[in-house]
Amino acid sequence: MSVSAEQSAVIPANVALSLGFTGNLGNIDAYISAVNRLPMLTHDEEMSFARKLRENNDLGAAQSLVLSHLRLVVSIARGYLGYGLPHADLIQEGNIGLMKAVKRFDPDQGVRLVSYAMHWIKAEMHEYILKNWRLVKVATTKAQRKLFFNLRSHKTGLDSMTPAQVDALARTLNVKGEEVIEMETRLSGRDIALESSTDDEDDRFAPIAYLSSERNEPTKVLEAQQYDRLQSEGLESALGKLDDRSRRIIEARWLANDDGSGSTLHELADEFGVSAERIRQIEAVALKKMKGSLAAFA
Repeated sequence: MSVSAEQSAVIPANVALSLGFTGNLGNIDAYISAVNRLPMLTHDEEMSFARKLRENNDLGAAQSLVLSHLRLVVSIARGYLGYGLPHADLIQEGNIGLMKAVKRFDPDQGVRLVSYAMHWIKAEMHEYILKNWRLVKVATTKAQRKLFFNLRSHKTGLDSMTPAQVDALARTLNVKGEEVIEMETRLSGRDIALESSTDDEDDRFAPIAYLSSERNEPTKVLEAQQYDRLQSEGLESALGKLDDRSRRIIEARWLANDDGSGSTLHELADEFGVSAERIRQIEAVALKKMKGSLAAFA
């Protein structure tokens, strides 16, 4: 099937449909087969469509540019299958990058769209891989991203890299040797489930058993709030119901120091001019009275 320069402008409506590219092909193999049958654009056609899009916002021209480069996305996506992510998802992300490239493409820069689009396609695929390869991101900075995608291609086998290999790769990528070692450790690691997949004794050895904190457990939070209320409102209310002497004895005996080392019975006996036994009796009555007051806050 031959397509003239003017007819190329209707690739989405005529040629694409005649080749079986309906946008709903059922499986990835049918999609790839249909994409590979879409016609390529000549340099003149590509420049013409790019100018129509840039100058007139011609969406038909944009569609033609995108469709004619879908096979490029498929080809690039094939190179990232080693990360264990779905081929269809890689292609989908790459297509987003292709559309971004078409939108920003300047035909007056003297380069073909295929060369310009490769950067955008790979950038979207890289972002998708970094977000989905592991639950926890393995690379966040620009240097780490570069190291992540280069380390796999430079590393041979499953064994750890030797010091000489680490130094050589660090020089090649212009990064520190420590960064190479750290990224290799991240790549060789794996995600671990916090909870066991079974309901047997394995739960005792799952990370959730020793990583969980009881501090934020609902009942612990309520207990802590209740304890704080007892220490503030409850204690002040209970002390307020004592007479001056009883309050002085309780505060001197139990609230004077944080470590609980308050005044002795004999010291308070000398202060009030009574026996130590009398101080003990007053203390016992006061504590009993306070216990009844604090029960309202429990």
